[in-house]
Amino acid sequence: MTEATARWQPAEDAVDPALVPQRRLATGATMPAIGLGTFGSDHIPHAVVAEAVQSAAAVGYRHFDCASVYGNESLIGRSFEDIFASGLDRSAVWITSKLWNDKHGEDDVIASCEQSLANLRLKYLDLYLVHWPFPNHHPPQCDVNQRNPNAVPYIHENYMRTWRKMEELVDRGLVRHIGTSNMTIPKMKLVLRDVRVKPAVNEMELHPHFQQPEFVAYLKENGVEPVAYSPLGSPARPERDRTPEDTSPLEDSVIVRIAERMRVHPAAVCLKWAVQRGTTPIPFSTNRRNYLANLRAVTGDPLSAEDMQAIAKIDRNCRLIKGQVFLWKDNQSWEDLWDLNGEITPA
Repeated sequence: MTEATARWQPAEDAVDPALVPQRRLATGATMPAIGLGTFGSDHIPHAVVAEAVQSAAAVGYRHFDCASVYGNESLIGRSFEDIFASGLDRSAVWITSKLWNDKHGEDDVIASCEQSLANLRLKYLDLYLVHWPFPNHHPPQCDVNQRNPNAVPYIHENYMRTWRKMEELVDRGLVRHIGTSNMTIPKMKLVLRDVRVKPAVNEMELHPHFQQPEFVAYLKENGVEPVAYSPLGSPARPERDRTPEDTSPLEDSVIVRIAERMRVHPAAVCLKWAVQRGTTPIPFSTNRRNYLANLRAVTGDPLSAEDMQAIAKIDRNCRLIKGQVFLWKDNQSWEDLWDLNGEITPA
């Protein structure tokens, strides 16, 4: 990546992007190993998220994770336009967007990507993901018990029809890479068997209380980079995603002890761990102090081998983003979305 310097002026306290670890994808491209998430949930105004994107670029972020369903791409696009007009080279920035569930139809994929490009004011995306492996969608801010009457389980033949259009996006030069999100090992095995253009990444929930070691290892073995959403345990996740058994990695005594020794916030420990184990976290924040601290965390002193081993032992298999609204039948458990027995859950 190259960076124009003529007019682009980073903030005085910015982190040098050259210090940020990089992931080398199967294509040979490099992706910054930390990004800024842009999902403001139901409580952050879109303009605030867009302002954070512009400020985050000034402090050193070069990776932004967007999605059409977040509803804020048009405002974020204005931020990108200002950023690039100020002299930062487009090739220096990694930008992701995602295909929402109601756009899985063969006639919808390309149009949806083109709409995201128009909203983001870009000529191409570095990465475009299928947001969920189901075409099931729901109204904004709906109750956790909401069910779409047309919802269906994962149907591989249908997913691959969507994927062929994703591959066409690469052929057309609209996107540089395509990827998956919210998948499972059984689903990924089928996808990797049948694709022409391989997924570059799989975006998935990962944090110290939900480490998914088997899935991370499987992805790495197959040349697919794991991108970690909710890397801090999603403390601001929507109310519908909260259940009594949820735990917080930021409050874990092991994380807190390491943070106290290193004189950093527990969030910094979670992010150091994520990057050092070979995943790419995309924490969301609109607080400048916090997203700057997140970037500094992954460019500062690393965790020791003993720290990494201690954190490996606190995995509680605690999935926080359960996805209940994507279920296809009444009286179903959210576990049916995640193929816990190693097989794709049938209809």
